[in-house]
Amino acid sequence: MKATGIVRRIDDLGRVVIPKEIRRTMRIREGDPLEIYTDKEGGVIFKKYSLLGGVTEFAGQLCETLWRTSGHICVITDRDSCIAAAGASKRELVDKQVSEQVEQLMENRQLFPANAQEKPVPLCADGEKYRVLTGAPILSEGDVLGSVLLVGGEDDGQVGEVEVKLVQAVAGFLGRHMES
Repeated sequence: MKATGIVRRIDDLGRVVIPKEIRRTMRIREGDPLEIYTDKEGGVIFKKYSLLGGVTEFAGQLCETLWRTSGHICVITDRDSCIAAAGASKRELVDKQVSEQVEQLMENRQLFPANAQEKPVPLCADGEKYRVLTGAPILSEGDVLGSVLLVGGEDDGQVGEVEVKLVQAVAGFLGRHMES
């Protein structure tokens, strides 16, 4: 565990405030679910919980199918990172943090075709090798769980209406799958 030097007291209802600096660094937002663990030394560990974390193998199969159908790299994300990819090196994409622009697109809860955007949206926070061609948020019971994206490099062309509809259908399917 990494020491932060920050000390907080538990209030009379058993609550602890997670400092703003840690929430910002770890991208923890109001309403985000957290898993709570304990370790052998008596430590308490909070970890962001991803509802899509339990379906990574299934998401990988969907990515593979979407990649083979569309010919574009496919990535499925939770709200913070890429959980499945096909069409490119998984090592380059899986578990990478998504860019703030992708997070904002998810929060808008709408289809986001990159063709209509002036500036390319980078997929990952740590680089601009891949950019979003099109994507759709995964919505379940009114909550944003993640997104389904078709991505490409700088030289990759635009996507058509068929690809946009494919992404929308897969995102809708995943959203309904998470409800059941």
